[in-house]
Amino acid sequence: MHGNIGSVARLGNELRKKVMLLKSTIDGFTTAWKGLTLTFKHAFAFKKREVESIKSPNYFDLQNGTTTIEYPKQKLPIPEVGRYQLDVEMDDCIVCDLCAKICPVDCIDIESIKATEAIGQTSDGTTKRLYAAKFDIDMAKCMYCGLCTVVCPTECIVMTNQYDKTVFELNQLVYEFSDMTPEDAAEKRALLEKQNAEKQAAKLAAMQKKND
Repeated sequence: MHGNIGSVARLGNELRKKVMLLKSTIDGFTTAWKGLTLTFKHAFAFKKREVESIKSPNYFDLQNGTTTIEYPKQKLPIPEVGRYQLDVEMDDCIVCDLCAKICPVDCIDIESIKATEAIGQTSDGTTKRLYAAKFDIDMAKCMYCGLCTVVCPTECIVMTNQYDKTVFELNQLVYEFSDMTPEDAAEKRALLEKQNAEKQAAKLAAMQKKND
């Protein structure tokens, strides 16, 4: 009697396992079929989805057509306040060096030369007294934090909407904004040295005259 009960129990367990296995198999095929149905639906869709900004009210209602953006022929709209490629308006730059000092990754390299006299004004009326012998920005290092644009007193350094800067060499991501040639820089340094020498000579002459 006990042997028959044990056999029935074992048979029930085996049957239960087979039912569970069959159910799992059916569930697996059902899930795969749902996924493949969606895949084939989009794979054979020829109508392109219109590229819209995520700010568009019906952005999440677009369900038909392919979703792949054919870059660079198609591009997603970018936010107006995004952080992308840096640019410098040198006519407004007073070479104060604040952007280079605040940069957390040291991607801005500036060399200034003191002018012997005022060399003009920026668009906001600030007097320019320094030449930018060098103003380089290494966008390969840039972390796009935007701190340089915040501290700039004349707002000459800004972030543009340009983000695709594909290059083959990293050194091609170093952008030179200074328009001074090495010859121009050498000339300005020579003028500054001459002025300093003249001031020093005048100062010594005044001291000697005072002592006499």
